Amino acid sequence: MADPEAWAPIEALYRKDFARFARFARAVTGDRESALEAVQEGFADALRKADRFRGSGSLEGWVWACVLNRARKARPRRQPVGLPRLDGAPETDPDLRARLAALPERQRLVVFLRYFADLDYREIGETLGIETGTVSATLHAAHAALRAELQEATA
Repeated sequence: MADPEAWAPIEALYRKDFARFARFARAVTGDRESALEAVQEGFADALRKADRFRGSGSLEGWVWACVLNRARKARPRRQPVGLPRLDGAPETDPDLRARLAALPERQRLVVFLRYFADLDYREIGETLGIETGTVSATLHAAHAALRAELQEATA
């Protein structure tokens, strides 16, 4: 078990950004209750394994990865992953939501982490276990796919 002193930054992150983590987990699980459970379990994993964090990346990126792992495990096998309604935010255009939900999983996760969770490319890479350049290329591919879909729809 990790040293309780290592828990303080994880607890501070939990208190500060719980809502962001919950929105992200809901995008992965597709269900509010499963998402909340995934966040709780992801943070519990981070606390249990805090002594294993080596500092080679950001602590926040590492915790995002813990939550992502739990959310992926909580998602029913065949459930499509979409984007949740963001509490307190204006409703996203249903057509855009459908187009985002149709993106491949990695593109969908990168878009969500960038624009809904407001992570930078480095943090997204740490969360997903990919290089920063791959984050950039994946986001570019998602933009291109969405742009093509929207141009086709307006043509």
